[in-house]
Amino acid sequence: MQYLYDLNLAELQQALIAHGVPKFHAGQIFTALHQGVAVDDITNISKDLRAWLKQNYRCDLPTIVTEKRSVDGTKKYLLSYQDGERTDLIECVFLTQNYGNTVCVSTQVGCRMGCQFCASGKNGLVRNLSAGEILAEVILVNKLNATDKVRGVTNIVLMGSGEPLDNFDNVMRFLALVTSADGINISARNISLSTSGLVPQIKKFADLGTQVNLCISLHAPNDVLRQQIMPIAKRYSVAEIIDAAKYFFQKTHRRVIFEYSLMLKDGVPFNCNVAQARELANLVRGFPAHINLINLNPLRFAPGAVLTPPSRPVAMAFMDAVIKSGVSCTMRKNKGDDIDGACGQLRLQHLANLPSQS
Repeated sequence: MQYLYDLNLAELQQALIAHGVPKFHAGQIFTALHQGVAVDDITNISKDLRAWLKQNYRCDLPTIVTEKRSVDGTKKYLLSYQDGERTDLIECVFLTQNYGNTVCVSTQVGCRMGCQFCASGKNGLVRNLSAGEILAEVILVNKLNATDKVRGVTNIVLMGSGEPLDNFDNVMRFLALVTSADGINISARNISLSTSGLVPQIKKFADLGTQVNLCISLHAPNDVLRQQIMPIAKRYSVAEIIDAAKYFFQKTHRRVIFEYSLMLKDGVPFNCNVAQARELANLVRGFPAHINLINLNPLRFAPGAVLTPPSRPVAMAFMDAVIKSGVSCTMRKNKGDDIDGACGQLRLQHLANLPSQS
């Protein structure tokens, strides 16, 4: 059954017309849904129309399985999508920041990228989320955290479970829905999409002329290191990724953000010495780019995990070396560490605690 949140306004109008209902009701329904109003509570349409919607579409927002709250105000939600007998679990995170409130959404159930430092792909890819399912994360979190005077969500990052550009069509449709003036209407400039570096899709995304911010998870200054922690690095080289980033800037005039998690491997610095900082700076110098350093959030529920964060002095020395090399660089403030804030960890823990089906 189709998910009601997948429909844009024009499609909803056509569905109502085909059912013999005036199309102006589509605007009432669309706006109410994006405000988090349940179909049963849309009181400016008839009871019969509400019943028809529920008979012909999946209409519910995802169910909250678990909610964790951090001392820093971060909230992490484990959500369940139910479609018939099938149940899929995803995560999203709500972060309060001085420039607004951000929701980090998932774009897939699981992930096929297999990055060693990320819990999202430990059980592989289950399926893509539809555009409406991604949108429903935003709508739910906005509803839960809004007040009478302030909206709950002002910014969106596609940095949760999954590789957004591996679910390209649904993610592009989500971006159109979430920026719709008739819906929740988040500015494209307040949205960031993070990719592990799918070069053809980055260029395809650039060709759309988007104003969405592009973030590339680099995490190593060369192919030798990157291939040890990111399987996708065996398909696309660092040089190809940098070329794609430059192409993105040429097409959109939006600077590219490179995400770089600082880590030790088996207790030994892996990608975070001063020489590697200078190598990283040399890669991105010469076009508008920014390095966003992240002190690795270690995987607590991944057996055999050997990647851990470096000490603060090591991290700060790395950042100073990048800046002194003439490249814009900041250290991201870790949030939600006490609630396993890194993507995939809450789902992985929950799945590990489920009784065996064998």
